[in-house]
Amino acid sequence: MNAMRLLGTATSFFLMAALSCTSPEAGTGFADLILTNGRVYTLDWGEPGPQGDPAPDAPFDAETGWRPDAEAVAVRGGEIVFVGSAAGSESLRGPETKVMDLAGATVIPGLIESHVHLVQLGEFLSQIDLVDIETEEEAVRLAQEMAAGTPPGTWVLGSGWDEGAWADRYPTMELLSEAVPDHPVYLRGLHGFAGWGNRMAFEIAGITPETRDPSGGQLIRDEQGRPSGVLLNRAILLLEEHIPTPSVEQTMGHVLAGLEVMAESGYTSIHEAGSNRRYQEAFERLEEEGRLPLRVYSMLAARDPELCEEWIPKGPDTDTESMLRTMSVKAFYDAALGSRGARMIDDYSDMPGHRGTSGADYGFDQELVARMIKAGFQAEVHAIGDAGNRETLDFFERVLSEFPDGAAQRHKIVHAQVVHPDDFQRFRDLGIAASMQPPHVAEDMDWAEARVGQERIKGAYAWRTMRETGVRLLLNSDLPGSDWDIFYGLHSAITRRDKDRQPTDGWYQEQAFTPEEAVRGYTAWGAWAEFLEEETGIIREGMRGDLTVLRIDPFVVGTNSPGNLFGGEILATVVGGKVVFEKN
Repeated sequence: MNAMRLLGTATSFFLMAALSCTSPEAGTGFADLILTNGRVYTLDWGEPGPQGDPAPDAPFDAETGWRPDAEAVAVRGGEIVFVGSAAGSESLRGPETKVMDLAGATVIPGLIESHVHLVQLGEFLSQIDLVDIETEEEAVRLAQEMAAGTPPGTWVLGSGWDEGAWADRYPTMELLSEAVPDHPVYLRGLHGFAGWGNRMAFEIAGITPETRDPSGGQLIRDEQGRPSGVLLNRAILLLEEHIPTPSVEQTMGHVLAGLEVMAESGYTSIHEAGSNRRYQEAFERLEEEGRLPLRVYSMLAARDPELCEEWIPKGPDTDTESMLRTMSVKAFYDAALGSRGARMIDDYSDMPGHRGTSGADYGFDQELVARMIKAGFQAEVHAIGDAGNRETLDFFERVLSEFPDGAAQRHKIVHAQVVHPDDFQRFRDLGIAASMQPPHVAEDMDWAEARVGQERIKGAYAWRTMRETGVRLLLNSDLPGSDWDIFYGLHSAITRRDKDRQPTDGWYQEQAFTPEEAVRGYTAWGAWAEFLEEETGIIREGMRGDLTVLRIDPFVVGTNSPGNLFGGEILATVVGGKVVFEKN
């Protein structure tokens, strides 16, 4: 089940950070919070080797496997003050200390979702959920049902149909228009690279047979050259620009709704990948009002150049004590592999003569992103195709040759989905991290090889090759385009199988992560990406009290029976020593 559908069914409560934990009187020396009788994995040992072998000081034995390295954690004033045995934590128990007896549950450093579209998640929670919908008819039925309870003329919105899986059978506006004639309907693709509308929506947007394909986009047309109902890549803006924009106040509500889901899902920090002015204002107001329950790392949207221009003279926000930090810029270099928009060096295997779109044609403003880097900002650039990745590496190489100090800013290529064999080493040489999504393997494997062929697929979703080459990695979901459930993410990373546990031997299993690497990818490696590896990402005295409590042990289960990871459950989420989620 998609995590979006879990909202409203979980037996849980969500506590705003300011109300969730009562501190004892100052100077008592007692802890605010003690987690005890648990299986604590601190990650406070050496990094695994390039093949995933645990470090010599890891709590691992070749014969018996993984074991936790602590039983209890205590937090005071937002900081971890004790890590050790359950008995040892008792001296910190005071009359007002909140004590959570974990009864053998597992504690890991707080999960970090290092590439999300949180505002979209908040918006989608009130829209039609088309994730896992397999047919046009079923999607139309859901749109018709929502329209039935909505005044005529009101937009009916939805998201989640898989533009990759449907690429060879795109729907049209005909059935949708017949079923919903009196409401404009817009249904966004799962990964945001396609949109499907009915006739009224196209009429409102003024999209006609005379409308030209925009730069970096395509209108799917019928045999007579008329728009058929689906827009690809940058063409979706032709329609989306006519959908009423939520107010900042509404956006604040979307942010809080999204953060509630994230807290229930065990995440203590999220990285918003592309904040425009409205998103940024919502984050800033919530931070000023003390209403952000999780840490937010905001990447400014390069597609909002006026906002970026305002930040260039100010430089990045380096206040590590703030719940909101703005230190990065997010840009797009190419589009998606599923919709054949990712830029390839050679033709698509299943579409001769076509190589996708990229660069200026896809709205990549090289000059603006370069100036953001020179102003001290980290840059994250979306690149999926092998040409897209190569040309993005070329861009970084040019900018860093002009501004060598920028190499310390931990720049990233997000997705890095298909990489030419000659370019893996360039990631390492340039110090560019790869921000990758394990769920994409589970979701793309049915069609990815058809897009790129047997040879190029060897450099696709190539996590182990990245590790062996010495490239820094961080793992995330790219929600809401993919399910953000951490147990799904870990399962995908460790097994390279889908939710049905297929294929049995894993899809190019030689590229899989070990359980330790997978956990680090969602914790310590994410902390590095937000420049906080000295403050969070591991459990150690003096570090932030950001913790996630799991019902199962991902190290043991991930090693011995990874299919059982789907039986996992988040029991509690702790941010700065405050319990922001606890399952009843």
